[in-house]
Amino acid sequence: MTAARRVFPMLSVASLERALAFYAGLLGGRERYRFPPEGPAAFVTLGFGETELGLGALGDAPPLHGRPLRPASGHRIELCVYVDDLDAIVARARAANVPVPLPPTAQPWGERIAYLEDPDGNLVMLAQ
Repeated sequence: MTAARRVFPMLSVASLERALAFYAGLLGGRERYRFPPEGPAAFVTLGFGETELGLGALGDAPPLHGRPLRPASGHRIELCVYVDDLDAIVARARAANVPVPLPPTAQPWGERIAYLEDPDGNLVMLAQ
């Protein structure tokens, strides 16, 4: 049996511009791929060190898999992002009016974590 080689999370976003402000602007993701390459993007891949996150704009065309992308209900996904300066990122998030459901908090396993909410309501755990 062949094992999976890599996991590449992709989020469907209501506004690619707002998602890029959050994931690239606030969290420091670097654009690695854009489709289409010219004009307004429909899909962007951001790099975070050795990992990547795909962001796809919700459009008018039906998705390839035929299932509706919205409305999502409940807590469907959580991303964990390791950062060097948790307090600085949370301070920048608050200054940008990003919801912070959990401020920096020490955990029994030795990390400090905080939760942010991205523009589409997804929870993002920051860990240091």
